[in-house]
Amino acid sequence: MTVQSTTAARSATGTAPATTREIHLAARPDGVPTAANFTLVERELPPLADGQLLVRNTWMSVDPYMRGRMDDKPSYIAPFEVGAALEGSAVGEVIASRAADFPVGTAVTHFAGWREHAVLDAAAATPIDLSIALPHHYLGALGTTGLTAYAALTEVAPVRPGDTVFISAAAGAVGSVAAQLARELGASRVIGSAGGSAKTRLLLEEFGVDAAIDYRAGDLAGQLAEAAPDGIDVYLDSVGGEHLRVAVAAMRPGGRVALVGAISGYNGGATAPGPDLFLAATREITLRGMLVNSYFPIFGEYIAKAAAWLADGTLRTRETAYEGLDQAPAAFLGVLSGANTGKMLVRL
Repeated sequence: MTVQSTTAARSATGTAPATTREIHLAARPDGVPTAANFTLVERELPPLADGQLLVRNTWMSVDPYMRGRMDDKPSYIAPFEVGAALEGSAVGEVIASRAADFPVGTAVTHFAGWREHAVLDAAAATPIDLSIALPHHYLGALGTTGLTAYAALTEVAPVRPGDTVFISAAAGAVGSVAAQLARELGASRVIGSAGGSAKTRLLLEEFGVDAAIDYRAGDLAGQLAEAAPDGIDVYLDSVGGEHLRVAVAAMRPGGRVALVGAISGYNGGATAPGPDLFLAATREITLRGMLVNSYFPIFGEYIAKAAAWLADGTLRTRETAYEGLDQAPAAFLGVLSGANTGKMLVRL
C-alpha cells in the first residue's frame, strides 16, 4: 500500500485537521492474511462533543492477537468489522480537547490505533509520563506487552528462586521482556527460543539468557534437553504447538506453564500435536491461560518497577519500527511471520 499522505497538520493556532486516514479491514482472510485484506481510507473527523479529545497518534502497536480479530468467530474480544477501522494500542498527543482533565499537549495512550487521529471520550484515554520513559515504551515494556510478561511470571506461572525458566518467542515483544524479568525474579537458569542465528545471538548477548534455542534448526526437544538436562520449572508459551508439547514433556514435577499465546496456529491449517495431558497430571503440572486485561489492577505496580528497570539498564528493549500509517499492514504481516526483533511498532 503506497498512498501519499494528505492529512493536515495542526496549525500554529491549534486548528484541528478536518480529515484523517485510517486502515480498514477490506475482507476477512482465508488463512494467511495479505495486503489485500486492508485498505487505506481518508475520512472527515467529527466535531468534538463535551468530554471528548482529539488525539494525534504518534505511535501504534501491531500484535499477534489481532489476527484472531480478523476472523468472524466468538472470542474474548469482538472481531474487527469489515469496512471499519481496525483498532489497537496507540500513543499520541491531545491536539484539541473538550475535557478539562486533558489539556492540549497531554500525552496519552488509548486503544484507537490504525489511524492518524482519534476522537475519544476522555474515559478512553490514559495520561502517560514522558519524564520517565520514551513514548513508544508505553506500547512495549511499559505497556500491556510488559505487563503480560510480568503477570505471567509473577501470578500465572510464578518464578521461584532457583527455577529453570523456558521462554518461547524470546526475541519477540513479550518474550524479550520475560526473559529478563525471569532473572530479576530469581531464576537460576533462563532458556529462550527464537528463529535464526541472529536472534539467538541477541538472546545471549543482549537479553542475558543462559542458553538460546534456534527452533528453525529442528529437534526442539533435543535442543531443550541439552539446554536443561535436569528439566524446567516454568514455561511461558507464546507459540503453542510443538513448543508447548516439548516444554510439558521437559517439566519437572510441580512445573508451571503460562499460556499467553499460540501464534503457530493463528492462521489455521494443520496443527501440531498438543501436550501429553496425562503426563501433566502425573507430574502435577499447572497449565494456566491468561488474558492481560485481567491483570490491569497491577499495572501501576508494574510500571513503577519497570520504569526503574529501564532507567538503570536492568531491562533492555528492542523495537522494529515501520514508518507511516500506510505501512501498518506490512508491519502486522511481519509480526505474524516473525520479522520483528522485540516490539513491532508503526511510527505515524
